[in-house]
Amino acid sequence: MGMEYEPVPVPGQKKVGGGRAALKLLLAVLLAGFSLRLLADHCASYRLPPPAAPEEAAAFSVTAPAQDADGVDRTPVTPSGAAKCDLFHGEWVPDSSGPAFTNATCRFIEVPQNCMSNGRTDDGYLYWKWKPYGCDVLPPFDGKTFLETMRGKHWALVGDSILRNHAQSLVCLLAKVEDPTDAYHDKTWQSRRWHFPSHNFTLSLVWAPYLVKAEIFEDENGVSSAEPRLHFDVLDANWISQWNSFDYVIISTGQWFFKVAVYVENGAAVGCHYCKDKSLKEITIEQSFRRSLREAFRFITTSPHKPVVFYRTWSPSHFENGEWFSGGTCDRKVPFKPWQTGDRQLDNLMWRIERAEFAKAVADDGASNACRLKLLDTFEMSLQRPDAHAGPYRTFHPFAKENTGKVQNDCLHWCLPGPIEAWNDIIMQMLSKE
Repeated sequence: MGMEYEPVPVPGQKKVGGGRAALKLLLAVLLAGFSLRLLADHCASYRLPPPAAPEEAAAFSVTAPAQDADGVDRTPVTPSGAAKCDLFHGEWVPDSSGPAFTNATCRFIEVPQNCMSNGRTDDGYLYWKWKPYGCDVLPPFDGKTFLETMRGKHWALVGDSILRNHAQSLVCLLAKVEDPTDAYHDKTWQSRRWHFPSHNFTLSLVWAPYLVKAEIFEDENGVSSAEPRLHFDVLDANWISQWNSFDYVIISTGQWFFKVAVYVENGAAVGCHYCKDKSLKEITIEQSFRRSLREAFRFITTSPHKPVVFYRTWSPSHFENGEWFSGGTCDRKVPFKPWQTGDRQLDNLMWRIERAEFAKAVADDGASNACRLKLLDTFEMSLQRPDAHAGPYRTFHPFAKENTGKVQNDCLHWCLPGPIEAWNDIIMQMLSKE
């Protein structure tokens, strides 16, 4: 407790004018510097610098552990060479405890992700736990603590169908504590809202697959009747119209940028990606992805309203022997080891772009908002799970005798329960550090 009066001078001590004020100023400066250093250290694990130049990549990248001749993994280390707990770099290890919920205990799993109800007979994909390097296996998501801590708050998940996948997982975990009411859904059920009345907690799912405004002409099977039109300079009103009501936001975008599209700026078409109009210049998916992210982050960092924002990184697909539209499948039964994921050049490119744009956003947000922007870097842990996609079980019993049509695989979205619960485990750990 600080002094509320001027201390009595010690007898015989000469009072030096201004000395005390100077000492106070010095102490204040030192304390401020120390506080900033602590804050910076605290936030460091959630901020990533732009990707290193190619010639520097080896020095700054965290590589997966290789195997020694005897088959034993070498101890993973950070670039500095010191062992360190890193929530986002690790591997999946066997876990006998099983899933946090099932299709029998959660009513919020939608049909395309309900692999159990849809007839998937193998369940080995449910018995793995994410093990970050340098850390213990993460404790499971604690729904009771989460709801108590977030009493009166509004969380939003903004993005594409992977965010919808994530929202279902989170609702299932929270429903173990309190069964929510269905507060809202749009005509297509792509945007939804749940309310947990006894905790006055709201969870919204907001459909905004590109984050920027997009005119989309596509059915539920991904078949387009016209080329989507993306407006680089206009954000999707679905999320920015509700922005001021959000306390926490998980935001992401991704695979939609691979689609054919026409790009619009200032009301006029400025280019396209593989479109029919050959008079328009080709704009690469990297350019469109970066441009859309930059516009979204510009809004987030300049808006007067400052919720906590988690940016979730790229979620890769695992199609083999083709793609979504050409008979691709995903029938692996166990996770990849880190060194088995392959080159994945395009996935890594998109991941580097979003990390770079996130780092710029953090710098633009300023020190006064330190720790408000958090990187939920689930890319590596997702890359290692080719076994846990819905695959053919996106529909009910796809191999039943009465189903004579072609079986289409979904090697992008995840079975529920499945690996996404680990994303929520990590969010819980990130929140616990606040």
